[in-house]
Amino acid sequence: MTELPPSRADRRLLLVHAHPDDESINNGATMARYAAEGAHVTLVTCTLGERGEVIPPELGHLSGAALGGHRRGELKEAMRALGVEDFRLLGGAGRYSDSGMMGLPDNDDPGCFWQADVDRAAGLLAEVILEIRPQVLVTYDDDGGYGHPDHIQAHRVAMRAVELAAEQGWDVPKVYWNRVPRTVAEESFARLERDLPGLPFEKAAAVGDVPGVVADERITTEIDGTPYAAAKAAAMRAHATQITVAEPYFALSNELAQPLFTTEYYELVRGERPARRESDLFAGTGTGGAS
Repeated sequence: MTELPPSRADRRLLLVHAHPDDESINNGATMARYAAEGAHVTLVTCTLGERGEVIPPELGHLSGAALGGHRRGELKEAMRALGVEDFRLLGGAGRYSDSGMMGLPDNDDPGCFWQADVDRAAGLLAEVILEIRPQVLVTYDDDGGYGHPDHIQAHRVAMRAVELAAEQGWDVPKVYWNRVPRTVAEESFARLERDLPGLPFEKAAAVGDVPGVVADERITTEIDGTPYAAAKAAAMRAHATQITVAEPYFALSNELAQPLFTTEYYELVRGERPARRESDLFAGTGTGGAS
């Protein structure tokens, strides 16, 4: 059991992600903000991303378990940049491996996360929920944001774990899915197209390549992470096997530039939907959060 210091025990945020680097891309500014404000921030990562594509040529020899071990080190450095001390691997290191992209033979590996029994994996996460007792949980939507099997499975496991934890005594008050408003994505890509000639990327991604883009009216919560932009960029740089950062843009192994968002957006899917867009994930939880 993790002992929560009194100064950090009032607000507790749990994030559930598929691979190292997902947390920094999606929630880096949010995590840095709440860690700096004294909340207890817990990250659960479901795999070590052993099948990820490696960007730097000098690290191109890494694959499988060796890549997973390296990415675990990258995760540690990213969490240092964000000020997050409590980060874990679901079921411990090596319990579930990366499933690869959807439709590949990797998906059939009996040890991969895609093949995991959802209730069993959710039970492991429910143990964390019962230990931490978060008021807020953040994860992906039912498509995993962009259809990756590990992201879809992380969604299934997280949502089931919330149900199991409620049956055992802790009902998580608020559950959010990662989102990006369509107008924000479109405006950001318009700026990117103008800036592209001065960037170390030849092409830009498309709005549809950004996970979680939805109509603006679905956004319930907007976290201004501008003061933590440097921390987010540093955390993303720590994941050097997966990300190339050229602020305010970045690229994955496909070398397609996309915006690095320092304001992060969410859709509340468990809890009372607010009448107007929130500016705090903890709003309405009785822990000092303001709308």
